[in-house]
Amino acid sequence: MKHSLGKLETQLLAYTQMRQQGTVRSGELVSVLGLKPQQECQLFQRLARGRLIARVRPGLYLVPPRLPVGGSWSPDEITAIDTLLKDQKGKYQICGPSAFNRYNFDEQIPTRLYAYNNRISGERTIGAVQLTLIKVTDKRLGGIETVNTPQGACAVYSSRARALVDAIDDWARFDTLPRAYGWIRKEIARKRVRPSELVGAALRYGNVGATRRLGVLLEQLGAAPQLLRQLERPLPQSTSLIPWIPTLPKRGTVNRRWGVVVNGKA
Repeated sequence: MKHSLGKLETQLLAYTQMRQQGTVRSGELVSVLGLKPQQECQLFQRLARGRLIARVRPGLYLVPPRLPVGGSWSPDEITAIDTLLKDQKGKYQICGPSAFNRYNFDEQIPTRLYAYNNRISGERTIGAVQLTLIKVTDKRLGGIETVNTPQGACAVYSSRARALVDAIDDWARFDTLPRAYGWIRKEIARKRVRPSELVGAALRYGNVGATRRLGVLLEQLGAAPQLLRQLERPLPQSTSLIPWIPTLPKRGTVNRRWGVVVNGKA
C-alpha cells in the first residue's frame, strides 16, 4: 500500500481528476507529463502496486474520481466489469450467485462477480474485484434488466426469470439443483415471476435438460396445459431419461412426457 505520493503520481491523479475521466491508457501521459514510455510504464506499475489505480488489462487502468481516504482504492464491481467488456467491445450480463443474491433466492453473498459474456473466459482480478467470466455465444445473451449505479455505470443483470432458468440449465457450474426448484416454487407463489416468463426464458436460453426439468416442475405446480404444450413442442423425440436431481441416483418415478426420472422431492 502506498502512503505518500511523489510528483509524478500526484500529476497523474490531478490530470485524470481534472478531466473527470475514469480510465487512463498507455501513451496518454507521454506528452502530457513529458515522460518516456518506460517512465510512464513504471509510473503505472507503482500506482497499481500501491493500490491507487487498478489494472484492467495491459495498458488500461481505472483511476479514482478523487484521492482515496487511507491511501488505497479499488473500483466497484460494476465499474470494473463494465470497463473491461466495453474495452473488448463485448456484452455481458451478471449471472449465477451474483444474480441469485440480488433477487434474494440465496442469502449467501458471493465473493466473486459472475457474468456471462461474449468475449472472455476465465477469472480476472481488477483491483480488489474478482470476476468469473463465462464466455457464451451471442444467442445465449439476453433476458436482462439494467440498473444505473451511483458511480454512473450501467449494471446489466440476468432478469429474475432468466436467473431461475440458468439455475436449472447451469446447475453443475452453480451447484443449484435441487435448490432452484424451491426458488421457483416460492417466486411463483409470491407472484414475483409468472410461469409464462419461465417458459419464454427456457425456450430461448435453456438447453434440453433444463426444459425437461422445468416441464416436470411446472406440471407439478398445475401450469396451464397450453403453456406446457408450448414448452414441450420443440423438444426432440428421445427415449433416454434424465434425472430430475442430477446428483442423486437415477431411481424413481418416470415421467414419460418429459423424459425425466423424478428421483427425489424438491
